[in-house]
Amino acid sequence: MQANVRKRCKTRSKWIILAMAGLLSLALSLAACAPAPVAPEPVEPAPAVEPPPAEPAPVEPAPELSGTIVIDGSSTVYPISEAVAEEFRKVHPKVEVTIGVSGTGGGFKRFTVGETDITNASRPIKDSEAEEAAANDIEFIELEVAFDGIAVMVNPQNTWVDYLTVEELKKIWEPESTINRWNQIRPEWPDEPIELYGPGTESGTFDYFTEEIMGEEDASRSDYTASEDDHILVLGIAEDKNAHGYFGYAYYAANKDRLRLIPIDSGQGPVLPSVQTINDGTYSPLSRPLFIYVSTKALERPEVQEFVRFYLEKAPVLVPEVGYVALPQADYDAALQQYFGG
Repeated sequence: MQANVRKRCKTRSKWIILAMAGLLSLALSLAACAPAPVAPEPVEPAPAVEPPPAEPAPVEPAPELSGTIVIDGSSTVYPISEAVAEEFRKVHPKVEVTIGVSGTGGGFKRFTVGETDITNASRPIKDSEAEEAAANDIEFIELEVAFDGIAVMVNPQNTWVDYLTVEELKKIWEPESTINRWNQIRPEWPDEPIELYGPGTESGTFDYFTEEIMGEEDASRSDYTASEDDHILVLGIAEDKNAHGYFGYAYYAANKDRLRLIPIDSGQGPVLPSVQTINDGTYSPLSRPLFIYVSTKALERPEVQEFVRFYLEKAPVLVPEVGYVALPQADYDAALQQYFGG
């Protein structure tokens, strides 16, 4: 009986083993048939979102310049200052810039008593004028703005004057001169009267011419048609066949179809004034610097300060446009740096 029991147990165990083997085989078959696991697709990270820029603090607009700037002085420098003022008015229409023409000396008379903010000058300030300014507590700065030459002219119908020497100019224009006819200068020239035109005694051109030609400022004959207004001198010479006169080169350049320019011989041969000969000094002794003088008290006003800065910045372009010779750019830059920090 025990043998039968053992036999039945062995048989039951065998079936259990077979059943487990079958289940294992089925599981393996199912696993083999199952699809392979798919790797998940990479997910792009969301782009970082920049925070919106902070709103800039509101900027108060600069107050618009206004006021009045009073300028007077040299008729020679007038075209430069007027050209600058014209451009300045476009940028600052509420600033009124007035420019008079009373000559360099007349301009200094007003400037040294505080009547003007800026004065145009075709010569440096005299010691007596600087002393007058000091007596009235007027301090100022001097700014060189351009070069110019003094042009010597005759009427276009004058065909005999080919050039004049410095000595001949002196002979014509010196005090108490008795030269009244062309043949008194050179015998081969016609026996025709000379009609003289030149700047008035308040003009810096007069001062410069007399000092360079006569060797003494203000030393000149007085029996000639004088004016501080160069336009009047242009008209006089242009309408009179026997006319002879002098004034700033820029006015000749603006009226050259109505005048004839005369070369000047200072000992090195006759030389005509031109941008080149004025700039390189070969047109001697009648090349000269031009200036503006600015009251330091006026310069404290923002409209005057901006005008003078504008003047120096625009001069390299505007000076040649009106017929004068600009300074080297470095000179304007140095003045800007000295008075305005660049």
